Amino acid sequence: MISTEAILIRTTRLTDTSLIVHWYSEDEGLVKTVAKGALRPKSPFAGKLDLFFSGEIAIVPARRGELHSLREVSISNWRQGLRRQYLTTLMAGYFCQLLEAAVEPMHGDPGLFDLLRRGLDFLDHSEPTPKALFHFEKELAKLLGVLAGKGLAEVSLREHLGVLPYSRKQLLDRLSGI
Repeated sequence: MISTEAILIRTTRLTDTSLIVHWYSEDEGLVKTVAKGALRPKSPFAGKLDLFFSGEIAIVPARRGELHSLREVSISNWRQGLRRQYLTTLMAGYFCQLLEAAVEPMHGDPGLFDLLRRGLDFLDHSEPTPKALFHFEKELAKLLGVLAGKGLAEVSLREHLGVLPYSRKQLLDRLSGI
């Protein structure tokens, strides 16, 4: 069993009662887990599997493939401020989507974990701004080693990843309306 601190970045329904949960961990990187029975009323995961939550997770590694079994979750940071307005949730989601697109499963990077944690913690207590978006992109491009000189991080990330998450356009449209 592996125990690690992680941030929940995505959930997908697997069956009527189970979820696929994507985490980003400092030690393990992108971790994809199955939370069996998570949608049952008396599940031990009830109330613990929501976007942007941070905590200690325990997983049993898969023998084959990259879908591991989630055994325990202990939440330490609920980040309730990320749900105060749609724009805040949208930016937090974009941060998670961008990071997930840039990393490989089970390759930890403390710098990337710290960037995501700081970005989400900032949004938990502050209003989303274009400056925050551009700062996150620039720091991510630096950590990935793809920032081209003094150019825009957006261009470097787009060249490296092929495409940026669609939510970026929606986010910029809404931020320009502030």
